Amino acid sequence: MTDPLISARGISRSFQAGDETITVLRDVDIDIYPGEMVAIIGASGSGKSTLMNILGCLDRASSGTYSFGARDVSDLGHDELAQLRREHFGFIFQRYQLLSDLDAVGNVEVPAIYAGAARGARRAHAQELLTQLGLDTRFDHRPTELSGGQQQRVSVARALMNGGEVILADEPTGALDSKSGKDLIALLRDLNAKGHTIVMVTHDPNVAEHAHRIIEISDGRIVSDTRKTPEKDQSVQPERPFKDSHGAGAMLRRLSEAFSISLKAMLAHRTRSFLTMLGIIIGIASVVLVVALGNGTQEKVLENISSLGTNTITVRAGSGFGSRDQGRIETLMPSDADALALMDLADSVSPAVSSAASVLYRNTEASATIGGVSGDYFSVHAYETVSGTVFTETDVADYAQVGVIDEDTRDTFFEDGTDPLGQVLILGHVPVRVIGVVRSTGATFGPSSLNVWVPYTTSMARISGQNYLDSIGVRVRDDYDMDQAETEISALLTARHGTEDFFLTNTDTIRETITSTTETLTYLVAMIAVISLVVGGIGVMNIMLVSVTERTKEIGVRIAIGARRSDIVSQFLIEAVMVCLVGGVLGIAAALSGGFLIEEFASDVRLSFSSTAVVVAFLSSTLIGVTFGYLPARNAARLDPVVALSRE
Repeated sequence: MTDPLISARGISRSFQAGDETITVLRDVDIDIYPGEMVAIIGASGSGKSTLMNILGCLDRASSGTYSFGARDVSDLGHDELAQLRREHFGFIFQRYQLLSDLDAVGNVEVPAIYAGAARGARRAHAQELLTQLGLDTRFDHRPTELSGGQQQRVSVARALMNGGEVILADEPTGALDSKSGKDLIALLRDLNAKGHTIVMVTHDPNVAEHAHRIIEISDGRIVSDTRKTPEKDQSVQPERPFKDSHGAGAMLRRLSEAFSISLKAMLAHRTRSFLTMLGIIIGIASVVLVVALGNGTQEKVLENISSLGTNTITVRAGSGFGSRDQGRIETLMPSDADALALMDLADSVSPAVSSAASVLYRNTEASATIGGVSGDYFSVHAYETVSGTVFTETDVADYAQVGVIDEDTRDTFFEDGTDPLGQVLILGHVPVRVIGVVRSTGATFGPSSLNVWVPYTTSMARISGQNYLDSIGVRVRDDYDMDQAETEISALLTARHGTEDFFLTNTDTIRETITSTTETLTYLVAMIAVISLVVGGIGVMNIMLVSVTERTKEIGVRIAIGARRSDIVSQFLIEAVMVCLVGGVLGIAAALSGGFLIEEFASDVRLSFSSTAVVVAFLSSTLIGVTFGYLPARNAARLDPVVALSRE
């Protein structure tokens, strides 16, 4: 006598409903032999569907033992049960349970995907099965484009994809009209003749009459087991076209399919996918633009500093910028500048005093900064002469009433094109003849203003009336060490003043300070942008969790037909990563486009896009996908197949 294929002893199943325990199955003993066609009948709530779920490894018994092919399945893990379902079982559900995003061929080949079968082989077999079932003209039709009977035939083909040694059919004719129901029963009988073991759950006695054996269940107990035909040895075995493939190749194929499934899910819900990735787009674009703005601003400022030269030292009174004594200490004198000019380190030296005055030329009047300097000032601070000349030592010594203006001042007072050279400007009440025009190399900070430079002696005697200097600029020889130069200047002035009532700055110090400040500000704003990335990631996680809830039944179907937990994790994790990656790409594109528009319409703003920032932003979007996609993916993989399948 043939050994039973399925053997269950003392099977009970209880559920907890609040404080109450509901027992659905009670001490059920059942054996099913290879090649049988068994109908399990009973009223609704009798426990027949629960028994079928346990026999199909979709549910576990609360007590008792269950063996398949002499293999005890009680202690098998989730993936081992998935393998058992994948290799030996085929399911035909009452509501078909087809995946709406896939066409007929795609639905049929899903079990072979989880078996690691090659795409070409499984697609050919799926088409062959559909052709045998009369659906050769419906390969590319989605479930919504098929009739109920056609959907059920697709479900049958899916059950047979990996061989379907045991086909479990839950109310297979319940959603069909009478003709489609008869066709399906005929199909099941034909499959049974080919060696498939058929187990049907039905409440319809007419359907049960087609089985070789009828098992009736009531209140969780088997009340009758009637065999209509004598038991016989089953010599015909169903074909198993696909066995589980293992190794790197099979794993890569499954990952490739997970990618394809995720892409289809994204395309099927385009609006939701875009809204999900919107937070990532904004976050990535913000990070890239902020870093580009910080880099561009830093480069622009450093270029301005470089235009001053890296060997310029400025001496100012007081203990430092912003100190309380800076405006009250009046110890820098023209003689200090003369003493510095005699030092070996000095290439050129210029004393400087500054004041503001109203400048008048004919009917044009404007406020300007009046700088009292020597002729060396323009060399020290790298100004380029556009026309005319600058001061000479004679002009300084003679308190000459001559002036040099910049291009902005020229354009303000001589906008009609008059040559400014030789023209007289009234600085307050002092007439000054223009002898030159200079162009700033951009080495200015703060808001731009009109500038007129006169000999410092003239400014001190005739305009500001002060007898001390505001600052002294020293251009150090190119071959002289800057640190040594600072030390020697400090020593000289300390000796002259008897105390250190001054401070020195140089372009390197300014460069370091500005670089540090801009980097700090860039990091600060970038961190704010990173917060938006995190918020976007939380949005992705939230939407993915909602997606898991919406697709609970799909997940249940995939698990029922053999998906491992790792397959479900891969599917949802890849989907989350893809959402974030596409969001990252769109965010980078938005940043580059925004940068182009900013530079097009705001010429004063400079953006310097960093390839490092772009790469880091792109990697960040991937990390966000993995981090915030893991929890929804794990939740999806841990769904109980029975609960998932029953979810509406």
